[in-house]
Amino acid sequence: GSPEYTAWYHMMARCFKERNPQFQNYGGRGISVCKRWQESFENFLADMGRKPDPKLTLDRVDSTRDYGPENCRWVTRSIQNRHNAKQAHLQSEEVA
Repeated sequence: GSPEYTAWYHMMARCFKERNPQFQNYGGRGISVCKRWQESFENFLADMGRKPDPKLTLDRVDSTRDYGPENCRWVTRSIQNRHNAKQAHLQSEEVA
């Protein structure tokens, strides 16, 4: 499959397959995928487009919200890692 299909497939697995090793951090936390993207890969591709660069990964702008066209973007792994670390820090402050 294409890199975009792979991203879609892994997103779906993280959110819906309880045996996926990452499920606890996604579906297990209540993170889901918008209905339109659940319906088909074609809808996901129409909204996200092809990756401008094969090194980019799928990222949620707000990591507390679901996957959907208004909350997703293609980013480099380093931007995603910095973004995830910042989001985790903000969430830990909310709990404290």
